[in-house]
Amino acid sequence: MKNKYFGDINDYRKYGLIRAIFSSNRFSLLVAWMLTPDDSSNDGKRTDYLNKPDEWWRYDSELYKGLQRLMSNPRARNVRLIENTKLLPDAKYFSHEVPDPSKDRSDWFLDLLSNAKDSDLVFLDPDNGIEVNSKPYGRKDSSKYLYWREISDLWEQGKSLLIYQHFCREKRQSFIQRLKERLQKNTRDSLIAAFTTSHVVFFLVLQPEHHKYHNSIVANVEKYWTSQIQFCKD
Repeated sequence: MKNKYFGDINDYRKYGLIRAIFSSNRFSLLVAWMLTPDDSSNDGKRTDYLNKPDEWWRYDSELYKGLQRLMSNPRARNVRLIENTKLLPDAKYFSHEVPDPSKDRSDWFLDLLSNAKDSDLVFLDPDNGIEVNSKPYGRKDSSKYLYWREISDLWEQGKSLLIYQHFCREKRQSFIQRLKERLQKNTRDSLIAAFTTSHVVFFLVLQPEHHKYHNSIVANVEKYWTSQIQFCKD
């Protein structure tokens, strides 16, 4: 996640998914932004939806109006804006930038684990998603990825997970299935749900004691976000 992405259309869907998940249960949430420095790319500029309320407010009117207000000064885009609201109810936040070097990354993750100790669900928001072979742990730009070792360690600490993942140049259904299978191997006894938007898939990985929430979560997402966030049926 980069601060310059804050408030774009992907953020609206992302926060909407989190709110739909939390309307179905009593999870305690830690949002781990996995922040990286802003760059010169054109990503994050899709904010015109905020000027089209007739088209967009109906999915989550409270969230939509809140983001309109927070984005009234687009030059001040920063994740801390939403941290100072109640738009993500009762959430805690871990906002430290992710470093590249291995030792620094390890220290960053230990800090994340400490901050997550009282949370049931951890939302992980890397720039790109789960690790790829071309970006080994500790190398330049590895900060843009979440690593399997980190997923496993959070799982072993009893945390359910929500993971942001960009699509790659692979057929989407096979990509989703491949990652679901790998997640299953790394999160023993989990129940995994995948939710897609036009460019992103979110993996919800539920601990055994949270399996009971699966059906109500899916029902809420389908009820409020139809055509924008799709539940992937196996």
